Amino acid sequence: MSLHDDAVRVLETYDGREELRGIYLAHLAARPDGMWKSCEAGHVTASALVIDPGRGRVLLTLHKKLGMWLQMGGHCEPGDASLAAAALREATEESGIPGLTLLPGGPVQLDRHAIPAPCHWHLDVQYAALAPVGAVEAISEESLDLRWFAYDEVAAVADGSVVRLLERTRAALSGRVPG
Repeated sequence: MSLHDDAVRVLETYDGREELRGIYLAHLAARPDGMWKSCEAGHVTASALVIDPGRGRVLLTLHKKLGMWLQMGGHCEPGDASLAAAALREATEESGIPGLTLLPGGPVQLDRHAIPAPCHWHLDVQYAALAPVGAVEAISEESLDLRWFAYDEVAAVADGSVVRLLERTRAALSGRVPG
């Protein structure tokens, strides 16, 4: 199965944000290159919120280009077997933490956001990655900083998308169906 096919499968089974999910699926139906950075009409990206539920905290990166505290993530690569694999690769590379595992159940959230030209949109498929006990982070070349934040600190440093991602991740962890 190609990465494009996997993305379609994941999005077809994603429960929530029907209108946005439809935009993602329409984009992929119209654009065979819709998974790649070279697609200037926009492209699918994969990210993951690294969470340490035992200590009530999340790891955020201060994005080098945007100067914002965000979850780990980025562009899909040809070697990625699936969206989940891309999200896990990005989270591992950017956090420096080996042994991350994705929260079962697939993506936690979809987030479409504008980006500077020549491309126009990131169609981000957002997962949650559980940090192993005793995880130690290591800053990557893509970050200005890397820091753990308590759940109640996130709203003060990150945008609404990250706050919603944390809320939906915490709901998924507790077994509630996120709204």
